[in-house]
Amino acid sequence: MLILSASSSAVCGTFPIARVCRPSSSSEGSAISCSFPNGSSARMCVVSSNIRRMEGLVKDKESKGGSDTSVSGSAEVLASDSGAEKEVNHSRTFIDIRKEEDLLLGIRRENEAGKLPSNVAAGLEELYQNYRNAVIQSGNPRADDIILSNMAVAFDRILLDVEEPFTFSPYHKAIREPFDYYMFGQNYIRPLIDFRRSYIGNISVFYDMEEKLKQGHNVILISNHQTEADPAVIALLLETTSPHIAEKITYVAGDRVVTDPLCKPFSMGRNLICVYSKKHMYDVPELAEMKRKANIQSLKEMAMLLRGGSQIIWIAPSGGRDRPDPLTGDWCPAPFDVSSIDNMRRLADHSGVPGHIYPLSLMCYDIMPPPTQVEKEIGERRVISFHGVGLSVAPEINFNGIAAVHENPDQAKVTFSQALYSAIVEQYNVLKSAIHGNQGLMASNSAIKLSQPWL
Repeated sequence: MLILSASSSAVCGTFPIARVCRPSSSSEGSAISCSFPNGSSARMCVVSSNIRRMEGLVKDKESKGGSDTSVSGSAEVLASDSGAEKEVNHSRTFIDIRKEEDLLLGIRRENEAGKLPSNVAAGLEELYQNYRNAVIQSGNPRADDIILSNMAVAFDRILLDVEEPFTFSPYHKAIREPFDYYMFGQNYIRPLIDFRRSYIGNISVFYDMEEKLKQGHNVILISNHQTEADPAVIALLLETTSPHIAEKITYVAGDRVVTDPLCKPFSMGRNLICVYSKKHMYDVPELAEMKRKANIQSLKEMAMLLRGGSQIIWIAPSGGRDRPDPLTGDWCPAPFDVSSIDNMRRLADHSGVPGHIYPLSLMCYDIMPPPTQVEKEIGERRVISFHGVGLSVAPEINFNGIAAVHENPDQAKVTFSQALYSAIVEQYNVLKSAIHGNQGLMASNSAIKLSQPWL
């Protein structure tokens, strides 16, 4: 498989990056060319956007009475157990926790009672300590309240799933009541993001997507994948400027995030198409055929969704999370699987509804990096930090324009995959430089330093 390579240390200043902001009513576009080793090329439009302080956006939203998803207030970073009282047969060990000691004691009691397996109990204690350290690192004056509240609700949801395991269907719709799993995930991840060092690029393109969705069109986001928290990070960065996209995205999710006890409650709050990743297809050889049939069913569900129109679907065609280079330690988007991209393109083309494919670049590995190597066993260690994150989208890339200059259909598919990957890497490098403090780049994009919500 031919994949365009790019140095993770390279910086492309062509893609404009701005801190989380609102675009102006007008924007300028410029074109760049992506050249590939075989001599072919693809042109893409790059849209620049003016920027504004997030503080201003929050004030605008509050003045209109809409503070429920704002990042400004202390209440919005506290997870809520509202709705849990309706689960009459569920243990209430973690519902009314008021002290750290009681939280940890609750884990041990549930383990001794045989309700929590030892490996899950150990994972919860480690998760608590890592989450605690990360939130304290943020400097939030209410860190202790946030840690205790969020971890108590998380432990309660995990215990509930151990007591009554939830089974995901091939197409899973986010559970919003009686317990709102979506907001639970948002408020759990929110305190881990340093919004002063977080960026979103090409906001006007997200607005373009919203218009297409309102017209009944479908949108496919071809993206790299960094952490288990990717859906929450994407939604948190978009919730002020593009709340419709933030809540509407359907994520193509691997089986690990719907089977790992520490992941499942967070996955329950997202719209998902559940698949088995190629990377884990043969972990247990005798299950490979079952996984293949399950993936076929998931593709059928996706096809039905797309036929209805107004769908926005996120997929990582690498088949897993990005990993650091074993020699240099540098992070870069993992190579894409051409067949995965082509499958998504054909599903969109055959839906009978106009479809649009956009490259989406995500940088958030610092807050929850995966293990350095792919692991077969469920139950990885969760390393957690407080850090800036970034999200940027490039304008739509059209397959037909690329296919028109290729006589060989297979080569057109490869070139299309390369065009998407190249756009993502270019934006990723700019996000990387901005988040990690390339002052020259920040100045060239007129970035304004933002304040953390509680400062």
